[in-house]
Amino acid sequence: MGETVTVIGGGLAGSEAALQLAKRDIKVKLYEMRPHKSTGAHKTEKFAEFVCSNSLGSYDLTNASGLLKEEMKLLGGELIKIAFEYQVPAGSALAIDREGFSQAITDKIKSNPLIEIINEEQTQIPDGAVIIASGPLSSDAMANSIKEFTGCEHLHFFDAIAPIIEKDSINFDKAFYASRYDKGEASYINCPMNKEEYEKFYNILINAPRIELKTFEKNAKYFESCLPVEVLASRGVDTLRFGPMKPVGLIDKRTGIENYAVVQLRQDNSAKTLYNIVGFQTNLKWGSQKELVQSIPGLENANIVRYGVMHRNTFINSPQILTPMLNTRTRKNLFFAGQLTGTEGYTESIATGLLAGINAAKFVLGEELLELPKDTILGALTRYISDEAHTSFQPINSNWGILPPVELPKKERKNKKLKAELLSKRSIESLKTFMN
Repeated sequence: MGETVTVIGGGLAGSEAALQLAKRDIKVKLYEMRPHKSTGAHKTEKFAEFVCSNSLGSYDLTNASGLLKEEMKLLGGELIKIAFEYQVPAGSALAIDREGFSQAITDKIKSNPLIEIINEEQTQIPDGAVIIASGPLSSDAMANSIKEFTGCEHLHFFDAIAPIIEKDSINFDKAFYASRYDKGEASYINCPMNKEEYEKFYNILINAPRIELKTFEKNAKYFESCLPVEVLASRGVDTLRFGPMKPVGLIDKRTGIENYAVVQLRQDNSAKTLYNIVGFQTNLKWGSQKELVQSIPGLENANIVRYGVMHRNTFINSPQILTPMLNTRTRKNLFFAGQLTGTEGYTESIATGLLAGINAAKFVLGEELLELPKDTILGALTRYISDEAHTSFQPINSNWGILPPVELPKKERKNKKLKAELLSKRSIESLKTFMN
């Protein structure tokens, strides 16, 4: 055991990175400022806490997020393995018991003799080998240190959190269990609306007061795939019915009625006592949130155990700063991981923490860093965020569009499922060959 690697941040990316280093016999100094200093979004002092949705997205291999999970398994990911151990029903999505998951990660890190936990705010980028995984809610001091190093302005966008409802307060005379098109287990709770109910809901939403943004936040950008529900609604009266409230494939078998709109709730803990409202990230004032939620059929007496909140997220201009190995171009022993890199999503955060941890270990061991093949989803993702051609960089999820295309027979060129299957198969084969 030689050099120690400093990991800044005990979120999903930092926790994964620390565990990857430790299992390669590398000593780790893991800095986490909680509980002494809060981020404004975290509720506990545990490692790898989920602050928004409890879903890691699909684990179906015909979905880019599902492929990313499979690649993490092949690369020896620690958090993805534990996530499946704490899985709760959510159709083909990997939703987890957030409390159980975070506690398991916390226990694993605390019991590892190679990981030294330092519950302090790290205000400067230290010397030596470092992984910065301080997240989209980096403290002002750490953000300023990053800004000094990068020599360029940070980009800001907003992330919003959806309310969580107590299941016992849901009226199942109106609500029903189903997954869209009956795919997988009927694990979502669905609250149907007719046209009149939807229009009432919509009018409450577009007229509801929002929490006032601070002056420095007012010109920040939203991330398109995590828009507050009120922002989506402002784009038109039917926007929600073709987005998070789309009714297709969700029919209450008791009535056989195809509804005008449907609100879905997803299980949030193993005890099945808490459910979060899918796609309802919001910045409405709490009184307005309660009025809005209780206007939904089946949620008239909903007990909201956590209201939605909105917070500023920070990410670096990765195309000008990072290599595909996630270290910086100007300082080879400095790595970034997680949403700070401009990768958006829980799965992506863990995946970049995995790769940064592996490569930081290889760096201190004097080995060649891993540059994953461009036809793997993680390789394509890290290449995308480090591509200097991106002059207007915005956060991105894993998606099929970042992979090199596959050739399809002319008559199958519009067959999205076949295309996804071929991309997925090619990626897995490529990663296995690369590893061997």
